[in-house]
Amino acid sequence: MHQNTTAALPATARGAVAIIANRRGELLLHLRDDLPGVIAWPNHWSVLGGGCDPGEDPREAIVRELDEEAGLTVDGLTELFDIRDQHGSGQLITFFAASWDGDETALPLAEGVKLQFFAPEHLGILTIPPFIRDGIHRHLATRPA
Repeated sequence: MHQNTTAALPATARGAVAIIANRRGELLLHLRDDLPGVIAWPNHWSVLGGGCDPGEDPREAIVRELDEEAGLTVDGLTELFDIRDQHGSGQLITFFAASWDGDETALPLAEGVKLQFFAPEHLGILTIPPFIRDGIHRHLATRPA
């Protein structure tokens, strides 16, 4: 007799992040706190985002996370794709793209060390989680030159 085991499996933990670009094509990155064992990817540059609350979909989560982490409201929020953070939180992360043209140093950063815009050609020297780097490269490959 075949048993349905999928019903017993826990729901996949979800998260959402946003690749935010300014009009110059620079990307907004977030230097995460250096808290090993407390947060995934400590002391790494990443994009803003976080986990979905129970019952929250990824779009709702990214809007909430941008506001909570940096008091940020973006333009043109577009869902891109999902990538699993296999070596960190284990979450299935939904990537979004958006634009924002403000002064990142004036944002009220509530988590992490700092926010900074970087030109895409400078990302290679930064310590970025592999799944975030993959998502950024995947997104940049679809942007017009």
